[in-house]
Order: sequence, then structure tokens, then C-alpha cells
Amino acid sequence: MPRMAQTGFHGVFPYVVSPLYPSGEVNAPVLARLCGDLIKAGVHGLTPLGSTGEFAYLNWQQRRRLVEVVLEAANGRVPVVAGVASTTIVDAVFQARELERLGCSGILAILEAYFPVTDEGVFAYFKAIAEAVSLPVVLYTNPNFQRSDLSLPVIERLSRIPNVKYIKDASFNTGRLLSIINRVQGRMQVFAASSHIPACVMLIGGVGWMGGPACIAPRQSVELYELCRKGDWVAAMERQRPLWALNQAFAKYNLAACIKGGLELQGYEVGPPLAPQEPLTAESVEEVRRALQAIGAL
Repeated sequence: MPRMAQTGFHGVFPYVVSPLYPSGEVNAPVLARLCGDLIKAGVHGLTPLGSTGEFAYLNWQQRRRLVEVVLEAANGRVPVVAGVASTTIVDAVFQARELERLGCSGILAILEAYFPVTDEGVFAYFKAIAEAVSLPVVLYTNPNFQRSDLSLPVIERLSRIPNVKYIKDASFNTGRLLSIINRVQGRMQVFAASSHIPACVMLIGGVGWMGGPACIAPRQSVELYELCRKGDWVAAMERQRPLWALNQAFAKYNLAACIKGGLELQGYEVGPPLAPQEPLTAESVEEVRRALQAIGAL
């Protein structure tokens, strides 16, 4: 099958980790080195302040500095799609406008909530972010961790906003992805998460995946994506099987701890997950080591 030309965001977007010194200051040299190496490995974009970036544990000053470092390291070579997360519309709009001003290529929009939010409230939140910027917006949905999820009717309504172009779904339900694809009728493209089997998502019409494991297996992830683009599904599944085993190993533990632990094994001094999250135990570090060795990432 000939390779199809693609425009817009597509491919592998690692959720970049947030390395901090014990003082809380961003470890810019380590983050810049990681971003440079990810780009050299062929990733198609970088996503700071995603779930693996531990956005929920960072203040605005830290978030802003992390994005600045990623933008400087990327230097226009790949798009930087940065996370916006808040419990209020006012703060989310502030963050989105600031990230656009810094030079981001897109916004990953995340809804935080303490009290449940109705569908109308969810719609209003994401609509406000989209209307505050001229950038493409990626909706993020993770029903396993979010108190108020994006329902299919809300996703369809949001897909009619001109710059709401993508959705990254971190549910475990691949059928939901197909429902989204059918419902939005081309107005919005779908990115998979590490909770899905990326090759399967590509087969049903996805355009790539955003996730933490791509931080520690960028070359393998890009190779898998290229095989999917070519329609070489036999070879793609040969690559997918060991990568899925890596995802399954990580699903047993805190994902940020696993990705940071894996990066430490690869020589990046990114530090432990941010407290009160706990780092991996010695036993789980060895499990991560074996998973990385199995895919040639160590």
C-alpha cells in the first residue's frame, strides 16, 4: 500500500516527563537533552504537561518553565503541544493564552474536577479554551482518572468548533475510539494512548498516539507507526507485541514512576516522581529493566 500524505498532527508524540531538582526548580539540562534525543529518534512532536508529565503536581511557574525548555530544545523541528489543565475556565483560558504566546503549536486540553461537572459544563470548559486561542486543540479524555469525562454527544459538539481538531482518548475501550471516529465524520482525528494497542487504533483510522512509553521507546514507537502507515500490518504486529508487553508491565505501577525509572536506567537523571507519589521499588525497577531489554531500549 502506498504511503499516504499527512498534514496536521500525526505520529508519535511522547508525553515528556518533568524532571525537577529537590528545590522544585526545573532540571533544564536533562529535559533539553531528553527532548533532543527524542527528536533524533524520529518522534513527530513533543507533549509536555501530559499525564506522564505530572501536570497535577506542578504549579504554574513550573509548568511554564517546562514548556519554555521543551520549546527551546525543539527549536521548531517538531510541534510542541502543551497541556492545559485546570478546575476553572478562567485559569484554563489564562494558561492556553500564555502557552500560545510562548510559541506552542497546539494545546492539549485537560479538565480537572473535584465536584462532578455536567455535560454542559464540560462543553463550556473545552469550548472556552478553543475560543481563547488560534492553535489546534487536542481534547484529552481519561475516564480512569477524571471525575467528569467527555461523553460522545459532547465530543461531537466540540468537533464542530473549527480549531478542535484532535482527541486523545486514554480509556481502555478501543470500541469507543471507533464510535468517536464514526460520530465526528472526519472533523476530528483520534490519537491513541498507551492504554490502547496503537496498531489496532491505526487500523481503524487513528493518526498516531500520545503517551509516556514513547519517552523510553521512541525509536521502536516510530518504527511501529511507519509500518502502520504503510499498511504492513503483519510486520506492524510483530513490532506491536513486545511493545504491548512493555505497556502491560507499566500498567501495574504508577506510570510516571515507571517512565522516570526507565529513563534513569537509560542514563537520564530525571529524578523520582513528584511527592507524594512513590518511586519504584527495587523489584519493580528490575521489571522495568527486563521490559526495556526485551525491546532493545536498554
